[in-house]
Amino acid sequence: QAVARSMVKVLKAAGVDFAILGDEETCTGDPARRMGNEYLFQILAQQSIETLNSYNVKTIVTICPHCFNTMKNEYPQFGGEYEVLHYSQFVDGLIGEGKIKPIKMMESNVAYHDSCYLGRHNGVYEEPRNVVRSVPGLNLIEMEPHCRGQGFCCGAGGGHMWLEESGGTRVNHTRTDHFLESGADTVAVSCPFCLQMLTEGIQAKGLEGEKQTLDVLEILADSLEE
Repeated sequence: QAVARSMVKVLKAAGVDFAILGDEETCTGDPARRMGNEYLFQILAQQSIETLNSYNVKTIVTICPHCFNTMKNEYPQFGGEYEVLHYSQFVDGLIGEGKIKPIKMMESNVAYHDSCYLGRHNGVYEEPRNVVRSVPGLNLIEMEPHCRGQGFCCGAGGGHMWLEESGGTRVNHTRTDHFLESGADTVAVSCPFCLQMLTEGIQAKGLEGEKQTLDVLEILADSLEE
């Protein structure tokens, strides 16, 4: 909810005319398809498409890369033809046009984590980094070599948000180690799945008082006012 509120704050600051579906918004069906329940996915997809088409929606901005990927690349198969943007693409454009300007200094070292469905699946690498770089005082650190095209899953992909891993080190704990090795104070994400998994990873290592996970939107929204 904090991320969604940050999105609203940014859009209002930029004077963007927008709407939400409210109670009519349902899951896009992405988790069902990833876990093999194609029947449930198609029911959810058709329901979402009918709702969106009833309002003659043309452009959709998503907070979640999973929703972004599903609506952009899979909904057209079911009659859902829209311009679909992840918020990082939309907000990077607003910053470039001068419609929003981060002004509050936030002196911190920030490591950016590439979401699988934003980065490797859809090639969106620069826009979220541009948003982070726009905030005064932030120092962006790459979690090399596990970044960009060699990005590393947070551990929630393929439906694993709801599955217990059966052996070895948890994927989200391995990814948390990559963050800790970077020396950054904050790991910035642009996906609600990644936010939850890396937050748990930091907690599991007993470092919640020293390190934190924030969505890029939260960082930006906090920098819009003194």
